[in-house]
Amino acid sequence: MKYKILVGFIAALFMSVGAFAKSVDLSKSKVTWMGSKVIGSSHTGNIKIKSADIKYKDNQPASATVVIDMASITNTDLKDKKYNQKLVGHLKSEDFFNVSKFKTSTLKVDGIQKASDKFYFLTGKLTIMGVTKDVKLKAEVDKEDANMQVVNVDFDFDRTDFGIKYGSGSFFKGLGDKMISDEVKMQVRLHINKSKNLAAK
Repeated sequence: MKYKILVGFIAALFMSVGAFAKSVDLSKSKVTWMGSKVIGSSHTGNIKIKSADIKYKDNQPASATVVIDMASITNTDLKDKKYNQKLVGHLKSEDFFNVSKFKTSTLKVDGIQKASDKFYFLTGKLTIMGVTKDVKLKAEVDKEDANMQVVNVDFDFDRTDFGIKYGSGSFFKGLGDKMISDEVKMQVRLHINKSKNLAAK
């Protein structure tokens, strides 16, 4: 499943809408990533949501924009501070997400289709490092309590589609055990506050 980074954010925004607009609780929401070598080790970490904006028509979501703060990327599996900082610095460098130039990634959604009471399909455009791709996404929503919904999404995207070619066997030969998978896995857990009325804003 390509081009599915950030799906959980926008899925939750759409699915939580009824008579009123709802708000994303960014303090409780969690995004994790996992990258790995083709043979060998893998690494995990987090990325923060910078903002989420939804436009409504007749109390229904019409479009949305979610912005991710790429400068907030962290690593959670390396306990050695030196190696942790080295990895994070490399991820922020020109070899990977070039954060000094491309500080954010953006998902713009303009279509939604309900598949069932829990599953939704979305269409839109994803931009990473200035490269934009069409996306088709899937998300699942659960109810935590009367005032809170939680969206859980597992997905992946091909980093080379956005120009991130470092260590890719698709572009370089003879990498051996240093070859890095093109696939980046993402897991999203997004909390939606159903009780907050934003419709008047």
